[in-house]
Amino acid sequence: MYELTGLLFTLFIGMFILIGTAIVKLTKNNDKFVHFSISIALGVIVSLLILDLIPESFELLGERYDSFVTTLMVIGFSTLGLLILMALESLIPHHGHGHGEELFHLGLVSSIAIILHNVIEGMAIYATINTSVSMGFLMGLGVGLHNIPMGMVITSALDKSKTKISKTSIILFLISISTFVGGLIMYLSGSILNNSTLLGIVLSITQGMLIYIVVFELLPHIKHGHSKQNNIIGIIIGILIMLISTLFH
Repeated sequence: MYELTGLLFTLFIGMFILIGTAIVKLTKNNDKFVHFSISIALGVIVSLLILDLIPESFELLGERYDSFVTTLMVIGFSTLGLLILMALESLIPHHGHGHGEELFHLGLVSSIAIILHNVIEGMAIYATINTSVSMGFLMGLGVGLHNIPMGMVITSALDKSKTKISKTSIILFLISISTFVGGLIMYLSGSILNNSTLLGIVLSITQGMLIYIVVFELLPHIKHGHSKQNNIIGIIIGILIMLISTLFH
C-alpha cells in the first residue's frame, strides 16, 4: 500500500548526509549542533524501540509461533542485527589524524562502510514504513539525524586531504543514494512484506541495529557532550516527537 511512499522516503532520508556536508562548509563551530541532533535521535529511537518496534515484531512473529519461540526469535534476530552493524562499524576508522593520502583513506574507507550500513538501513526503513507510516517516519528521522555527523566526518576528511571536488561529489552522491538503494531492493522483493514471519524477522534485525546505534554511538557522544542541559532538551524533544506521532497511527 505504501510502497512508493517508502521508496521516496528512503531517498529523502539519504539526503541527511548532505546536511552534515553543509554544516562543515558553512560553520566553524558545529559541535553544539551535532550533539543536539544526536540527543534528539536518541529520544526518538529509544521511544520507537519501546513503544513500536519491539511490540510489533512480537505481534508479527506471534501470529505463527508460541510465546517462547517468538521471544527466542526476536532476541536472536535482534542480536544478529546488532552484530551486522558491529561488523560494518569495525570498517570505519575512528582514530588517526594525518594528511594527504592518510586522510583520503579515512574518508574513502568510512564512505564504503557507511554505504553498506545505509543500504541495510534503507531496507529496514522501507519494511517498517510498509507496516506503519508513523513508525517508519520516526525510524527514518532517527537514522537521518544519526547520519548528519557521519556526513560531517566524511566531508571533513576529504576536504583536509585536498581531494578534488569532483571526486568528493561522487563519493557523497553514492552515500546519499545508498539508503534509497536499500529501499529499492525491498521494493523489488515485495513478497517479503506479505509474509508476517519474514517481516517480523526484518523488524527484529532492525531493532538490533537501532539498539547498537543507541548503545555504542549515540550514548557515548552524549556522555562526552559539554552541555548536559542541551542533551536533556534534545532527548525530550525526541520523545515528544514520538508521542505526537502516535496520533497518526
